[in-house]
Amino acid sequence: MNKLNNVIDLKSRRPVSARHEAVVGNDTAPVVDMTERRNQIIGEERRQVRRTILTEFVGAYIVVPERGLQKVALYDISDNGLGFDLDLAEGALRVGEEIAMRVYLNHQTYFGFIARVSNERQIDEEGVHRHGVSFVKGTVNDEALHHFVKFIETVSASLQTDHGDVMVSGLGR
Repeated sequence: MNKLNNVIDLKSRRPVSARHEAVVGNDTAPVVDMTERRNQIIGEERRQVRRTILTEFVGAYIVVPERGLQKVALYDISDNGLGFDLDLAEGALRVGEEIAMRVYLNHQTYFGFIARVSNERQIDEEGVHRHGVSFVKGTVNDEALHHFVKFIETVSASLQTDHGDVMVSGLGR
C-alpha cells in the first residue's frame, strides 16, 4: 500500500545562506532564519546590557607605576576575568603582565585585585586598546571578586532602560 506523505522536506530546499528571496505570487520577499536572527538579537542584547552596566555602574582603574591610577572602561566580565578598554593615547599593556586593578563603587570606596593580561588588540574605530585579563587566583579579595561578578551577572539579567516614562506629579503638595 502506497501512503501519501504531506510533509514537505524544507532542508533540501533551504539555501546555504539564511537569507534568500522567496517568490510569493508575483512578488519576492526575504526569508529569514528566525533561529539565527533570535540568537543574533540575544547576543546583541547581552553585549548591550553588559556594556551598559559595566561602563556606567562602577568605576574601574589600573594602577600604573609612577603614574598612579589610570581609568579604564570595563567591557565585559566573567568568573575568570574581564575585558576593558584603555585610550590609545595611554598605550597598551603587555600580554603576561600582572596588574593591580581597583573597582570603585563610589568616589571613595573600592576593592582591589590582581589580574594578568591575556590579550590585547587595538581597535582604531573606537580609539582604544582592548585588553582581556584573567583574575590571579589566591590573591587579595578573591571571594569579594567572585561575589561581585555574580552580582553583576544577576543584576544585568533583569536590567531595564529608563526612558523617563514614569513621571511623578504632585510632590510637595
